[in-house]
Amino acid sequence: MTVESTAARKPRRSAGSKAGTTGTERTTRTTARKAAEPELVQLLTPEGKRVKNAKNAEYAKYVAGITPEELRGLYRDMVLTRRFDAEATALQRQGELGLWASLLGQEAAQIGSGRALRDDDYVFPTYREHGVAWCRGVDPTNLLGMFRGVNNGGWDPNGNNFHLYTIVIGSQTLHATGYAMGVAKDGADSAVIAYFGDGASSQGDVAESFTFSAVYNAPVVFFCQNNQWAISEPTEKQTRVPLYQRAQGYGFPGVRVDGNDVLACLAVTRWALDRARDGEGPTLVEAYTYRMGAHTTSDDPTKYRADEEREAWEAKDPILRLRRHLEASNHTDEGFFAELEAESEALGRRVREAVRAMPDPDRFAIFEHVYADGHALVDEERAQFAAYQASFATEAESGFAAGSGDN
Repeated sequence: MTVESTAARKPRRSAGSKAGTTGTERTTRTTARKAAEPELVQLLTPEGKRVKNAKNAEYAKYVAGITPEELRGLYRDMVLTRRFDAEATALQRQGELGLWASLLGQEAAQIGSGRALRDDDYVFPTYREHGVAWCRGVDPTNLLGMFRGVNNGGWDPNGNNFHLYTIVIGSQTLHATGYAMGVAKDGADSAVIAYFGDGASSQGDVAESFTFSAVYNAPVVFFCQNNQWAISEPTEKQTRVPLYQRAQGYGFPGVRVDGNDVLACLAVTRWALDRARDGEGPTLVEAYTYRMGAHTTSDDPTKYRADEEREAWEAKDPILRLRRHLEASNHTDEGFFAELEAESEALGRRVREAVRAMPDPDRFAIFEHVYADGHALVDEERAQFAAYQASFATEAESGFAAGSGDN
């Protein structure tokens, strides 16, 4: 498996019509989307060429001094994140994980924004920010414990300033806003970033977060990864205006960035974080990208979207885009790519071995931390559960004794 390959993981539609959206409707939607390409901040074209114009100048200065080494670092981040994601998807298909939410196609949005952060900034993710977790130094294997069902997160949020994954859609934006308000009251110059998707943008929690952050001028960046689909609902079913324009109604700026352009994501996020640290309040960043895979491994996207739409976005692949730029600029050689390929395969093996070696959770851990000082009812339930567990051992011993007597 090559580190850049997405075609190998592409869900194909089976023969015959699918229930739900018809093939004609899917094709019509794809055509309409192609005809209405949005205006956005782009610093690197899909062909790997740098974009230089007055419109992007305000953001381009944030990456004006980027070095070849830093560019290779961004490329490495995206490649290794994709390899980890591919391995996690394979592990779920093999029954090693209960579920997995892939980031395939969204590497640039996550790595670009993640590398814009300082160590003292705080991150509130959803459940798909595996690339941001990588940037924050969270061991990839720690992300998998929750999806295997052996823990509730697997890492100390304060160790990397990276909060635990949030499954409840949109609620982490409230947590981020409250934390940012606290940062402001403490007089710190750090910033907070909250990640969410286009589907979460319709949640009331997100609207409340926008209101409070604006009123209290909280140093928070709302980073929306618009991957076009809220499971099976396209963005046009949720909003009549581009998502970034929603910020205007709350009194703070919004900007749409090419979410498949790692340089643009890095630059715009740096700009937004600087605003937050300088006391200028919140910013909404809409990273316009595409979910190349399923919503999660329990989803079949071929039921509601066309292959043509996906193929159009494959041409905008974030990793291939940066590779083209590196090669055209003579910033690397084949040795770099070969070493990275070997490193990515080693990462895949490490992840696979670590997941299969994870111990089963303590069955009685569910009774811990229910109440701060304990509770008689919890003690009673724990005792009942202990008796229930012990009954299996008793039955097994009885069966063994009966079998021995037959000999």
